[in-house]
Amino acid sequence: MTPSTLSSAVTHSLLALAIVAATSASAAPLQSLGKSEGVVDIIAWPGYIERGESDKQYDWVTQFEKESGCEVRVKTAATSDEMVALMAKGGYDLVTASGDASLRLIYGKRVQAINTALIPNWKNIDPRLLDAPWHTVKGEHYGAPYQWGPNVLMYNTNVFKEAPTSWGVLFSAQNLPDGKPNQGRVQAYDGAIYLADGALYLKHAKPELGITDPYELNEAQYAAVLELVRGQHPLVHRYWHDYNVQMSDFKNEGVVASGAWPFQVNALQAEKQPIASTIPVEGATGWADSTMLHAEAAHPVCAYQWLNWSLTPKVQGDVAAWFGSVPSVPAACSASSLLGAEGCKTNGLDNFDKIAFWKTPQAKCAQGSCVPYSRWVQDYIAIMGGR
Repeated sequence: MTPSTLSSAVTHSLLALAIVAATSASAAPLQSLGKSEGVVDIIAWPGYIERGESDKQYDWVTQFEKESGCEVRVKTAATSDEMVALMAKGGYDLVTASGDASLRLIYGKRVQAINTALIPNWKNIDPRLLDAPWHTVKGEHYGAPYQWGPNVLMYNTNVFKEAPTSWGVLFSAQNLPDGKPNQGRVQAYDGAIYLADGALYLKHAKPELGITDPYELNEAQYAAVLELVRGQHPLVHRYWHDYNVQMSDFKNEGVVASGAWPFQVNALQAEKQPIASTIPVEGATGWADSTMLHAEAAHPVCAYQWLNWSLTPKVQGDVAAWFGSVPSVPAACSASSLLGAEGCKTNGLDNFDKIAFWKTPQAKCAQGSCVPYSRWVQDYIAIMGGR
């Protein structure tokens, strides 16, 4: 990690921690929509909001702009901590937040509850996501489910003739199937939530630790995870957060295995690269992202129009086809020619129960007392810096 990257990570993380410390409060949701403001500003994961610039087939923005009169302006973010920091800064209407950011945004008073009556397409949402705890607090919804999926193990098929069966190829020093060591050929994610990947691995590798939830760790469990991830540091080629850089590393820098999003897998396969992905025996962490409305959104009418548009079956299907994700609207599985008849199944529709979805670690947990996210952030920054 370069000094500038580390500095950026520290800045984002400190802002995130400040928000975690805030108390919960929310203004009453809007009851009606007036005239649109002509623009909506959205923070989104890369690949989530396309207007055909990368591929003319993938454009779910242009039609929205024509029908709504709302120009869509997008700021991409590479990590949840960056999204939280941007929302704290302000100037945005919506954010496509993952579960490890959404509760921080809710309790930090950065987002407002939404009025689902103003979103006709709310009825389309997958029942499994409708009242999910990462966007629903005390019966109020603070986001509209967008897409979900696993953090897959992406690998080079020239090195792995068969899919790796365990995340251990990233965590333990070993020779890979080509007879060469994994040192300098694997990557880890540049975000404190990655500690949950280590916890998920140890849940299977060391059952005596008693880990039941990778986001709820007592002191002993947490210490074991830190030992694992600290020991991983000499193996790591890069702590990645930029998907373009990661894809370049797989093509040009000899990286052969890493956790990744399905987006990178699809993009590299489209370039005819020797890439595949799998969910190992331990399962996978994953994300269920919700589009959330800023507490001080300057363009709430356009924001609500986008929230409704985002739940249109064809839009959901097109997003899933581009990103390699699973739509939050089941009807999308047959509404998009880009996704195709088997697209939802290919992208992991049946893997819902194998995924430990991202959520913000809290001090109070099912086993009484757990290590809070503030500790995760501080310790992971140190690990990435080699300490």
